[in-house]
Amino acid sequence: MKKNILFVVNPISGDLDKSDLIEAVSEFAVTNHFDLEVYETTGKSDQKEIQSLYSQYLPERIIVAGGDGTIKMVAESMEKHDVIIGILPAGSANGLSVDLNLPSTIEENLKIAFLHHYIEMDMICINGKKSIHLSDLGLNADLVKNYEESDVRGFWGYALQAFTTLTESNEPFTATITANRKTVEHTARMIVIANSQKYGTGVTINPNGAMNDGKFELVILKNLDLLLIGKIITGNMPIDSEDVVIISTDKALIETDYPVSFQIDGEYCGAQTSLEIHILHKQMKIAIP
Repeated sequence: MKKNILFVVNPISGDLDKSDLIEAVSEFAVTNHFDLEVYETTGKSDQKEIQSLYSQYLPERIIVAGGDGTIKMVAESMEKHDVIIGILPAGSANGLSVDLNLPSTIEENLKIAFLHHYIEMDMICINGKKSIHLSDLGLNADLVKNYEESDVRGFWGYALQAFTTLTESNEPFTATITANRKTVEHTARMIVIANSQKYGTGVTINPNGAMNDGKFELVILKNLDLLLIGKIITGNMPIDSEDVVIISTDKALIETDYPVSFQIDGEYCGAQTSLEIHILHKQMKIAIP
């Protein structure tokens, strides 16, 4: 008996044409005796459409071609169902794929997405919104905002906005953080809420993070001078530095002294003064290498 697979494709993610990818997935499904149903997202009622297709076909797995936003959307659609999600990285930011150490070739990723075992991965709830990867307050959220508003995409778009963001950055903010039954105060340029270790660029920001341990980390960067930025970018995250504080917990409250830019998984979410955060343990099954 053939097994059903639902293939969800974001046709505009990463500014890449997906026709060759859809063909490769279809051929793999035929070769390995899967029945494949393809759904291309439209940005309108996608969750309802995916839920309807799940009820109709009861797929064993859902294969997702897109970035972190598409993966999160599918995971939220399936939060009441027991289904494995396989990932084919195809976004402008593939942070979760980088953290899972997914390979670079479509052939290898097809085998993992369709056939490999899975982990039960945590998600984070922040002010009622879900995060699967990395969210943050401060400088990087400013960068995300500036990038969303710019016309230049890709590496050079990020590089240009990184320079603009650093040169036009606000003063450090004061954050009052309650976690693990303690309340502390830090002056910071950026606070990362991390369910994993790396940004999509491959930069490690949370060296000891794990996606299935029932905890998340608050990575507090007090000072972001060029020396510290250089260390982080080159993969030498200085966790023993006085400029970096890491708090591991399953819930936290962050309050800031003025509204600070905030982003979730690469999506700008406005300026915030208060974040209520808690872990959602074992929320999604993700196929891994």
